[in-house]
Amino acid sequence: MRDGSGATAQLAEWVHGMQTATLDAAVAHQVSRLVLDCLGAAIAGSATEVAGAVRDLVAGMYPGDHASVIGGGRASAAGAALANGTAAHALDIDDGYTPGSVHPSAPAVPAVLAAAQHTGAPAETVLRAVAAAVEVTCRVARSAHPATREAGFHNTALAGVLGAAAGVSVVLGLDRAEVASALGVAGSHSGGLFEFLGSGAEVKRLHAGKAARDGLLSAHFARLGVTGPATVLEGTNGYFRAFAGGAWRPGALLDGLGEHWALRDTYVKVHACCRHLHGAIDALLDLRAEHDLSGVTAVRVETYAIAAGHAHTTFDSHLDAQMSLPYAVAVTLLDGKAGLAQFDAAHRASPAVAELAALVEVVAEAGLDARYPAERPARVTVHRAGRPPLCREVGQPRGEPSRPLDDDELTAKFRLLADPVVGPHRAARIAAAVWAFDDVTAVLGELADQQEGKTR
Repeated sequence: MRDGSGATAQLAEWVHGMQTATLDAAVAHQVSRLVLDCLGAAIAGSATEVAGAVRDLVAGMYPGDHASVIGGGRASAAGAALANGTAAHALDIDDGYTPGSVHPSAPAVPAVLAAAQHTGAPAETVLRAVAAAVEVTCRVARSAHPATREAGFHNTALAGVLGAAAGVSVVLGLDRAEVASALGVAGSHSGGLFEFLGSGAEVKRLHAGKAARDGLLSAHFARLGVTGPATVLEGTNGYFRAFAGGAWRPGALLDGLGEHWALRDTYVKVHACCRHLHGAIDALLDLRAEHDLSGVTAVRVETYAIAAGHAHTTFDSHLDAQMSLPYAVAVTLLDGKAGLAQFDAAHRASPAVAELAALVEVVAEAGLDARYPAERPARVTVHRAGRPPLCREVGQPRGEPSRPLDDDELTAKFRLLADPVVGPHRAARIAAAVWAFDDVTAVLGELADQQEGKTR
């Protein structure tokens, strides 16, 4: 129904049907990729200070034996979802979905896995539940983006709680009315402001965790008879009116549901920073591979407006560095990469990084802005002393469906993130178990053990 009438009910009907749906091989394979990438991000992220703080809180306020906390024993399902969702987003190396500018797996996968551990759900149910959770997150986010972002909201927290509620509804086997209520309750948990940008505030890391926790609780509330509005998305006082000023596209939410999977169009991150920075990084890496970039006197980055908003040159904190285009340009020029190490304290304090970052001009260019959010384009011009300028444009960063990582490359990324934390042998076992996907929740038991080292 293209006018949006009954949008929540139609979405709930589809989520309910996912309890018995048969996924085609391509979708099932993509779910394995999503889970592996999310676990890699969570394992590495669990070694950060913010993830440790959340684990400490969970140990005291969410005690229990329902589910595994990565690096922190066991807790209630809600506590595990909070801790693992936060860890998955703690390093900003988790997956995303460009049309919705959202990180779908960080809230979705931890919620589903915690619920599955709690209930003993079989692998086929976990597969369907992750698919439902990620699909709902992507579709809800894309149907109102960029209006939600322009209003100051972070789509990962905003849409992620609805996706998490959908996935846990599949795990719990809720009936149609209960699924609608789960979405209705989740709508009242939506929220997450972008005010962290440029402030260094670590609350962004919590957005995925709180969405995972609140989505899980919303499904449990619905099972216990707590009702939510059946028009939570399209209603007069609903999600799209509140967060997007009513500017939403029903077709982006409902068209091709169950046939054309948004989850298959998610991207994998290859750089350890905000996705809006990746186009410029890739353009620089292309130039660096072909030319001598010594003696840089200025760098001009033209990009779409939202990305151009990441132009700050103060990066005392890890988050500020991950959100700064000038910083990303500087470390890429110096090191030829923008991995986890390039955002550490030593790089942030480096005079060479600061000197290069000061040479970077970031501007919004109308032609590039018109291509967003279908693309994340960037055009980089490097000026060098006594030599002609060099220019390179990238339409889509690496890791998008049009420039994908294959399974071997995805496994290599997982190992790069997981090996230093849990050790290479354990990391290899986890990767093999996720690819097999016969008892994916069993690997979480290993991750609850004390970890072997830290990434930062």
